[in-house]
Amino acid sequence: MKYSTSPVPTRSNNLLSGMSSSRTASPLPPPVNQRTDCMSATNKSYKYLRRFVKFDQMDFEYALWQMLYLCIAPQKVYRTCNYRKHTKSQFARDDPAFLVLLVGCLCVTSLGFAWVLSLDIGQCILFLLYVVFVDCIFCGMVVATILWIITNRYLREKTDPDVEWGYAFDVHLNAFFPPLILLHFIQLFFYHALISQNWFISAFIGNTIWLAALSYYIYITFLGYSVIPGLKNTRIILVTLPLVFLFYVVTLIIRWNLSISLMYFYHYRVL
Repeated sequence: MKYSTSPVPTRSNNLLSGMSSSRTASPLPPPVNQRTDCMSATNKSYKYLRRFVKFDQMDFEYALWQMLYLCIAPQKVYRTCNYRKHTKSQFARDDPAFLVLLVGCLCVTSLGFAWVLSLDIGQCILFLLYVVFVDCIFCGMVVATILWIITNRYLREKTDPDVEWGYAFDVHLNAFFPPLILLHFIQLFFYHALISQNWFISAFIGNTIWLAALSYYIYITFLGYSVIPGLKNTRIILVTLPLVFLFYVVTLIIRWNLSISLMYFYHYRVL
């Protein structure tokens, strides 16, 4: 007599297999760009940098949509992160269109700063290089690295995957854009006529713009990390908001105009 080598199926085995198949089965086909593997950090960086010279592969329309909603409803921007995780196996962007548009905005606002600060052509170019490569990219890499270490070491569940450094840098870029609009664009229209004066209302308006910019940065940073399922206690990021408000009150008491200090800092840095 011949015996079968396969085990006899049991009710529990059938039940488990049915449950697993019901979780994975779907009446809809998976997205065409869905990935089941996870690329290494080197491959992700190479793919991201390679697209800098391929403008036809950048989705500028979607990047513009993100910039708009980062100013009016930043929660909607981060709802798309889980979709990117499910389709491309990563939270970080694989399209540099947002960074390209952000640099373009910095170029435009730098012209406004050059006019306010009365800079010549050489100083304007030097100012632009400082703003793009130091203020935005280098400082952003430092902030992203610090938050990346803190979230992976103290806020992440041990069994969950690490937070991607590229996503931490994306969070900085997202949080950087609304303060850029407030400090490098809207503020310029009121600087000479009102903010640069030695009045209390001047310090109040200038410092209030700074308060709004820093609050935007902190809140959008919080949203960026709160959408990651494996992170806990992300609300600790919001603890810095009362500290920022306390600093704002102190500057008003001592009548320290932060906007004037920013202009002096930018002006003497390019001399």
